[in-house]
Amino acid sequence: MPVLNEARYLAAAVGTVMAQDYPGPRELVLALGPSTDGTDAVAERLAAADPRIRLVPNPGMDIPIGLNLAIAASTHDVVVRVDAHTQIPVDYTRIAVRSLEASGAANVGGLMLATGDTPLQRAVARGYRSRIGLGGGSYHVGGEAGPTESAYLGVFRRDALVDVGGYDETLRRGEDWELNYRLRAAGHLVWFDPALQVTYWPRETWPKLARQFHSTGVWRGELVRRMGASNGVRFFVPPALVVAIVLAAVVGAATAVVAVVGTVPAWLAIVAALLGVGPASYAALLLGVVATTPGSLGDRLRFAGVVAVMHLAWGSGFLQGVVRGAGTNRDTSRSEGPAPA
Repeated sequence: MPVLNEARYLAAAVGTVMAQDYPGPRELVLALGPSTDGTDAVAERLAAADPRIRLVPNPGMDIPIGLNLAIAASTHDVVVRVDAHTQIPVDYTRIAVRSLEASGAANVGGLMLATGDTPLQRAVARGYRSRIGLGGGSYHVGGEAGPTESAYLGVFRRDALVDVGGYDETLRRGEDWELNYRLRAAGHLVWFDPALQVTYWPRETWPKLARQFHSTGVWRGELVRRMGASNGVRFFVPPALVVAIVLAAVVGAATAVVAVVGTVPAWLAIVAALLGVGPASYAALLLGVVATTPGSLGDRLRFAGVVAVMHLAWGSGFLQGVVRGAGTNRDTSRSEGPAPA
């Protein structure tokens, strides 16, 4: 479990791990980043109370590095990746190991059941679970058990992880997708099992949501630079939307200026109208979201806003990553955590 500024969630997350009904031996290794909210004190109390919980420092705070450190410190043949911002059901490990054995897969993952305890966090959770929000990934919206492109979190055979060299430590986002790509390229099977369901607590403020999705987009752009066409077509839709909006705004402003000083040429009017189709269609889509989403008007407006932030922040980050590379970009949406509850 990589951990950074999770004082509010860590004890509950660890509690669900240690409450697993899996009949075999187990351990939990926490890779502790440089938290500023009292997370380390929480982790130390938990480790003092249960010798199966061990702590390893992750001073650089990058998730892939922390995961590799924790995996190296662990001792068993099955590696279960868990997150400090999640809660797993009591049968998660047992079902996952059974699925590994039955499918012959190298990695098994299930559903990310995003949830929230504030109106905005619930709207963000709805965005995660919606096809209009994050698209049609099986680990967001569900589906039948079977082979999949990537897996949420992941329950791995250690020998397969060793075979492909573990997580790529040069990535700060998208490390799961990239690892599963290498597993599949090496001939291993990645498997989706809807019986595995993990409660996930998403970002709870607008700025944190925007920073998270912008950073994720930047690193997807970096993956496109590195791996090109291996990335699915769906990843290019949000940046195309951002480009369409910017072009429409620029040409629309130019058309307005020309209209003030003289007659707008027919060709410019046609170009402005054509470029306006994309943004207008997206605005209509958001209006449709407001009209058809269940709940109060406030709930519907929040959900439409969340969808727009997800798409536009991710799309603009993607363009930055493709053009300039990810460089030292970090997701700062959890760089300052809440005070311990």
